[in-house]
Amino acid sequence: VQLQASGGGLVQSGGSLRLSCAASGLTLDYYGIGWFRQAPGKEREWVSFISSSDGRRYYADPVKGRFTISRDKPKNMVYLQMNSLKPEDTAVYYCAADGSLHAYSMWYQGKYEYAYWGQGTQVTVSS
Repeated sequence: VQLQASGGGLVQSGGSLRLSCAASGLTLDYYGIGWFRQAPGKEREWVSFISSSDGRRYYADPVKGRFTISRDKPKNMVYLQMNSLKPEDTAVYYCAADGSLHAYSMWYQGKYEYAYWGQGTQVTVSS
């Protein structure tokens, strides 16, 4: 099983990027998919999540209204469209997947709740 995040790069403030999360060895549609990011010297933080059961989407407050998470089932991909990027969005972005049942409703915000992680992709937003 392997996840791979891609699509990062250098962009000016206000610009856009679309990150992709590809999988081999598992069907992403059966898994809840989270995006996290980690800036230098900071903890890895949750960014967004899309549910496997009902497709509901959730966003951390700093990215709400600017980022959109989506699935492409035929391609077995999950995307994170990032618009109106800010310098504070600069980080390494990771996708993660988990298919198990969880006891509490907001489990997806916890980085330890995911079974599979991809290698990150660097996003740098210049001011």
